[in-house]
Amino acid sequence: MANFVLVHGAWHGAWCWRRVIQRLTHAGHRCHAVTLTGVGERAHLLRPDISLETHIADVCGLIEAEELHDVVLAVHSYAGMIGTAVADRMPHRLAHLVYVDAVLPEPGETWGSTHAPDTRAARIAAVNADPMRSLAPPDSSLFGLAGADREWVNRRQTPHPGSLYTDVLAFDAARVAAIARTFISCESPRLTTIDAARERAISDQTWRGAWLARSRFLQMDTGHDPMVSAPEELTRHLLASAAIT
Repeated sequence: MANFVLVHGAWHGAWCWRRVIQRLTHAGHRCHAVTLTGVGERAHLLRPDISLETHIADVCGLIEAEELHDVVLAVHSYAGMIGTAVADRMPHRLAHLVYVDAVLPEPGETWGSTHAPDTRAARIAAVNADPMRSLAPPDSSLFGLAGADREWVNRRQTPHPGSLYTDVLAFDAARVAAIARTFISCESPRLTTIDAARERAISDQTWRGAWLARSRFLQMDTGHDPMVSAPEELTRHLLASAAIT
């Protein structure tokens, strides 16, 4: 039995993993999906001062409270920042780290560091203009969703805490690189804000050359929300990751 911890990206909540959770638990594994402070069913906790540290504490706190070890930590999109931090702070608790079309930061970067200048400027301006310092969700067609899936995700998305967009993440890349890792690139359609992460996931320069040693790179022919659009295939990749430590 493996211990899975699933962390959603911006504007989402634990709800987005529903189809994957069903499959992982049916396969006999223990599974926890985190809802980060200020979104999903915790949207009532949205406040201007939510930081990257708040969300890191959400995930570390769950791992501690549930007394989890040998965790397969799957992080989606923005949560690549969080997964990297958790791996740095509690590497002894993780067996495998899975970046699901996720941000792949270098030490000292922010969530927005690799975004195009116009994207970064627009998001910072939106945060500064909002009294709650939040970012409004985009239409989920941006993630390649259509029909009932698009409608479902659009109904469930909530504004995302925006102050953390410029929070810097410091971490020891060598310590994180000691943990087995998988990067899953969602290719159809590609979300352009993840392009830099995709390039880093196959580069021998990432983390001063430490990234490639214990990592693998996979591709999925689906959009940015594979837990919604391709849950069966994503579940297979997560189960395979659990066998690689």
